[in-house]
Amino acid sequence: MSLPPAPPESDPPGPGTPTRPGRLQMADIARIAGVSVATVSRALNGSTEVSAATRQRITELARSLNYTINISAKNLRLRHNRTVAVVIPYDRQTRLHVSDPFFLSMLGSLADALTDRGYDMLVSRIDADQLENASLSYDSGTALGIILIGQWHSHDQLNRLADQGVPLVVWGAQLPQQRYCSVGGDNLGGGRLATRHLIERGCRRFVFLGDPTTPESALRLRGHQQELAEAGLGPQACRVLAVGFDAARARTEVGRLLEQGVDFDAVVACSDVLATAVVPVLRLHGREVPRDVAVVGYDDIEWASHADPPLTTVRQPVARAGIEMVEALLERVAGRDAPPRTLPVELVVRQSSMR
Repeated sequence: MSLPPAPPESDPPGPGTPTRPGRLQMADIARIAGVSVATVSRALNGSTEVSAATRQRITELARSLNYTINISAKNLRLRHNRTVAVVIPYDRQTRLHVSDPFFLSMLGSLADALTDRGYDMLVSRIDADQLENASLSYDSGTALGIILIGQWHSHDQLNRLADQGVPLVVWGAQLPQQRYCSVGGDNLGGGRLATRHLIERGCRRFVFLGDPTTPESALRLRGHQQELAEAGLGPQACRVLAVGFDAARARTEVGRLLEQGVDFDAVVACSDVLATAVVPVLRLHGREVPRDVAVVGYDDIEWASHADPPLTTVRQPVARAGIEMVEALLERVAGRDAPPRTLPVELVVRQSSMR
């Protein structure tokens, strides 16, 4: 049996030629133009966020490659779309991962709230330094709106997305000059609750664990400092360890304080993960919790009550948060205003602070 003749050789594709088989994609246009997919999407949709020169260049490139956006099909998808994109930014500074128990509980709350209303959830992860990509699923018609879990240092970027008309709700703190809808716990009040409780238990020398450059942690620290001031305790009563949400770094920094002989009798942590991470370090240096050092966390994740010792913590309103964020987003999708919402928090007292 003879073999069929070999196909004729062809020149390899040049650097400006799409290499993906099948229909040309927006990502191909972005690669050829040397810009992001978000920039291509906005340019082809006529967004003024992209300069006129860039819009013209991308439009001409798309036309030369016979690439078009079917606007009527996109609008049809958006009208009948039942999918909400839940976006979790990854911030390299805070080191908070999607596997964090608080993130997982928030995703569960959102999934329940969306399912109850007949909507689907699309989860994605993006670099917090490229937050403009959060709108890609909306720009493409894949999702009718965006719920972003985490504000980080992205206030200005979030305002720009809101200015572009992207239906957007953010889990975070209400900030000055905010043009997007945020839903979050009462971080200032939470910081005060935790500190007041520890002062009432006789604590006078505090360590605060968190990242004071992020909005939520900054408000918790402010509440902590306000409560210290009202109790007549000056700034010297608290050491702030800017450890983000990095448990390993929290262990290292607290261990360094203990090795230096720094005297403290209370730890206020911006998450339950940080709080439980430092308990073994305290024990390693001969400090018992709560006899020598009282510890309070934040969030009340599911296993906080099973920690050793069970953890006193500020409970975030996670179940209500999912409902509030979904309702706010649907208001935005319908073209109605959705003002920021601050939800109450509560202190859950357990053994870790009962001196």
